[in-house]
Amino acid sequence: MSCGKVATSEKVHEIDSSGAFVRQKNSFTASFGNGPGELPVEPGRYRLIWTPLCPWATRQMIVLKLLGLSDVISTGTVSPVRTEQGWEFSLDPEGRDPVLGIRFLPEIYAATDPCYGGRATVPVVVDVKAKKVVNNDYHRLTNEWETAWKPYHKKDAPDLYPGKLQSEIDSLNIILFNEVNNGVYKAGFAESQEAYEDAVRILFERLDRLEERLDKRRFLFGDSVTDSDVRLYVTLARFDTVYYYLFRCDRKRVRDYPNLWNYAKDLYSIPAFRESTDFEAIKRGYFLGSVSENPFQILPKGPDNSIWNEPNDRAEKFDDKEAH
Repeated sequence: MSCGKVATSEKVHEIDSSGAFVRQKNSFTASFGNGPGELPVEPGRYRLIWTPLCPWATRQMIVLKLLGLSDVISTGTVSPVRTEQGWEFSLDPEGRDPVLGIRFLPEIYAATDPCYGGRATVPVVVDVKAKKVVNNDYHRLTNEWETAWKPYHKKDAPDLYPGKLQSEIDSLNIILFNEVNNGVYKAGFAESQEAYEDAVRILFERLDRLEERLDKRRFLFGDSVTDSDVRLYVTLARFDTVYYYLFRCDRKRVRDYPNLWNYAKDLYSIPAFRESTDFEAIKRGYFLGSVSENPFQILPKGPDNSIWNEPNDRAEKFDDKEAH
């Protein structure tokens, strides 16, 4: 099947008639499992492509590390600085992914579906055997790692998606996505004052509520990390470095919220979170390349992210509460 010449550039985002940002829908949403049409759960068969720039991709890496799935799911990394031709494997020797043999991510999307007309997004799971894209559904992908891949979790893996909380986690995740995770993009990409102000209002109203929630519990659902914490963290980790300045989400910084700030640092102290967080790559990715509106490609010097390593007594605070 041929659909003509494959595009060599991609539009970064869409805007509706009101000037509001509209996020592209995911096209490859097959679940993992043993049912008809599902993707077989087979170690060594899949490759996750990510970049430390992207919050949706970073949460996949955090979950893979927390669950010990890095040995059964291989990973490839595209440069955080996106090009006009899409995400590029410029960090690899000879500028190509060593497993897929491609230079630009759109190549594997085109090989999968010559008529695919959207952006080639990360995170994306590629079936290495078939050499095709099988899942780019960042909405549900961490839940797939947490459930379908459970037989391959390490022995002491946390239960990030416990059965008794799944309904509550799903409900909170929808709120987090619409008002926080995607909320910062609605503000940053808005092309009307009304759309921008609406997005900022909703974003900070939700952050205020989360600040109150975290005053009474260490994590969003109590004493243990869940899928929702991973989703909130990736936005908090980028907030002061990028969203506050570049996306005009400047009512407050995360570090101006005592509970949210110490909660974010608490999560950062966990190796899976810290190892998946690259502040320099985040800054470069947002401020440089085709994604940014930065014609002179000037990279800001700040902020000072060394403060993420400062001592944090949040764990002790909640341990003391339990003791009393």
